[in-house]
Amino acid sequence: MRLGAVVFLAGAATLSVEISASRLLAPFFGSSTVVWANVIGLILVYLSVGYWFGGKLADRSPHAALLGRIILVAAAAIAVIPFVARPFLDTTVQELDTASLGAAVGSFFAALALFAVPVTLLGTVSPFAIRLSLPTVENAGSVSGRLYALSTIGSILGTFCAAIVAIPFAGTQRTMIGTAVLLAVAAGLLLGLRWQVLAVAFAALLAVPPGAIKSGLLYEAESRYQYVDVRQESDGARVLELNEGVVANSLWYPGSVLTGGEWDMFVVVPPLVSHPAHRVLVLGNAGGSTARALTALYPHVSVDGVEIDPTVTAAARRFLGLGRIPRLHVITADARAYLRSTKKRYDVIAIDVYRQPYIPFQVTTREFFSEVRSHLTPGGCVALNVARLPHDRGLLDAIAATIRSELGQAWDWDALRFNSLLFACRGPVTRAELVHRARAVPAPAKSLLPLFRRGVYATGFHGTVLTDDRAPVEWLSDRAIVSYVAHGGRLQHEHLPTRP
Repeated sequence: MRLGAVVFLAGAATLSVEISASRLLAPFFGSSTVVWANVIGLILVYLSVGYWFGGKLADRSPHAALLGRIILVAAAAIAVIPFVARPFLDTTVQELDTASLGAAVGSFFAALALFAVPVTLLGTVSPFAIRLSLPTVENAGSVSGRLYALSTIGSILGTFCAAIVAIPFAGTQRTMIGTAVLLAVAAGLLLGLRWQVLAVAFAALLAVPPGAIKSGLLYEAESRYQYVDVRQESDGARVLELNEGVVANSLWYPGSVLTGGEWDMFVVVPPLVSHPAHRVLVLGNAGGSTARALTALYPHVSVDGVEIDPTVTAAARRFLGLGRIPRLHVITADARAYLRSTKKRYDVIAIDVYRQPYIPFQVTTREFFSEVRSHLTPGGCVALNVARLPHDRGLLDAIAATIRSELGQAWDWDALRFNSLLFACRGPVTRAELVHRARAVPAPAKSLLPLFRRGVYATGFHGTVLTDDRAPVEWLSDRAIVSYVAHGGRLQHEHLPTRP
């Protein structure tokens, strides 16, 4: 009975640590499938080593007290991780220059260093417990099957309790400390009641405030989807950052609706519509930077802003003036799910959806742009912010080819060194017409017109059309990042001439 409870708690702890690991890495490296692959792959490596080592150790010294001490060391290692993770990961980000190198290498080595010891030790529990439960081999099959079933059931509960209950309501730090407390209880079952004092000691760590106050930080939270923070910059701007925090996801200058950032690209789009634009859909509303500029510069425009994360919306209302944007209706929904659920049609659909450094593949495919086309008014335009690297247009060409396959044309404006505005209209239009229509951009954004005239051109003639079945967005992005770094490239922030 004792060993069954120990195996159950160790299984729950293992998956709780894995879920927590992804959340711990997300503010620094994002939460893409590349990061998840690193976390899952390394956890499996650690467990495999633990299974092997646990079996060997149990044969050499099959004593319950030894297993109890192993579990205590694992508990202590897990309890320490939240307190060393932030400075360690900050250093990792700086040393690996993840703004240029991307998430893969950083997340791999961070996971290797932070989680190797506790997860490997947790891997020793099942084979060790089986050895302790088998003084003879007659019942080897039923005993090992029962213990592995208990371990798996614990893993299932650990997964759902951590992901659905503990992290959203208590945060990553307290989830990991709580996991350490449970492991200390498990160790006490093997070592005796006097060792339960360590569980109380670990529980005391729950009172320690999560994280450390960062310079200029106004707000931070962990939502169901991601890490969210808002910080005050020295120039008066407020910045909304998600996950890795390498780039701003929204920017707000209290005295200006324009930012000098990629959000300003979208202000040239309403005049490109063949008729006066009144209804705009923003997919990826975040802090409302795009919606703020559009409603301020075009008084007859109303905006539906779709944002999947209610925590982001709440933070933007509190710190970025989102609630004061006129004619903005915020909708909490996934971008693609919203299009499937509504019959509304729009004059402009602006798409700025990122889980850095990647565009989610499902908003780059032919099926998605077919849905977009059905929600555009005749002559209406869709525009997409595409982050890219100089001298690598692989992802841009693929998305452009995909848009062209559905809308017949695609246009590219390389507004910034690392950002392009990719757009298309429902109905054919010439470059001369686009340049002529763009002249109707309101005065505060007129400085964009020379850039637009020089930079806009037809695209989409090259590249593979992306589909729901095959859309290697992350591979194309990572290939570009690695190539860029290999040639000595570094991220240098650039601003549009609209910066206040």
